[in-house]
Amino acid sequence: MKIMIWMLMALTPAAAWSVYAFGLGALVRILTGIASAIAAEAIYQKVTGQKITVTDGSAAITGMLLGMAVSISTPVYAIAASAVFGIVAGKQLLGGLGKNLFNPAMFGRLFYLFVFPDSILPWRRPVDLVTTATPLEILRETGQTAGVPLLDMFLGRIPGALGEISTLALLIGFSLLVYKKFVRWRIPAAAFSVVLVLALIAGQNPLFHFFAGSLMLGACFMATDPMTSPRFPKGQIIFGAGVGLIIMSMRWWGWQTPGEYIFTEGTTFAVLAMNLFTPWLNRKFKPVKK
Repeated sequence: MKIMIWMLMALTPAAAWSVYAFGLGALVRILTGIASAIAAEAIYQKVTGQKITVTDGSAAITGMLLGMAVSISTPVYAIAASAVFGIVAGKQLLGGLGKNLFNPAMFGRLFYLFVFPDSILPWRRPVDLVTTATPLEILRETGQTAGVPLLDMFLGRIPGALGEISTLALLIGFSLLVYKKFVRWRIPAAAFSVVLVLALIAGQNPLFHFFAGSLMLGACFMATDPMTSPRFPKGQIIFGAGVGLIIMSMRWWGWQTPGEYIFTEGTTFAVLAMNLFTPWLNRKFKPVKK
């Protein structure tokens, strides 16, 4: 429970910035995610005769992360449905907290991306809410990382998902978790290292890739989920490196949905794909007792 409280506190700066940038609509969407996730877990456990465990805070974190991973244009019903799917299909049906293979927030976001692809667009710019392209969409169209001020990307004056636009706010929260030793820092460190190397090889600005999209939110707060990421250092490094590699691959080549939208961000797919390897990485790098 203690770590869950600190996690919620760590996410607060990015959530607060989203409310400042996009208005009360951002708060409504984040609270919708939290309430839907808590309700889904409580109802499922009640119906199946299990002990209700929503007070452990894990469902609230799942809902908050999911609410922060959508755009200000996303209908609240899409957020609610995605939160329910993430909790029920991604967590409870797989055994519950500690037994689930996939990060529930990412599982819910995957549902959202495929079931509600039309709600991904349009992206709106903070404060004035004018429809515009995200940095990754600009990269996709031009092949260049120039043209978007890095300071705006760092501070959060760009279009994007509610909780991902301000790198500064996310780093403040992540630093808190590192200070309290509540996070597996090797995972984001490995992910950022791979992104750095690949960006340099491609002749692109690494800072653009660090600040753009959901890399920061995903690598620091979702890939590090203690229930679905490797327990041991070597496994964490491989896990994080895989996340970084998949993210960069998606940013360069993308993937088109059954509709018209082309994914230029691969964080959801990267984390879920590497979640599959977590059991093997834990077995492979488990310290041998002498």
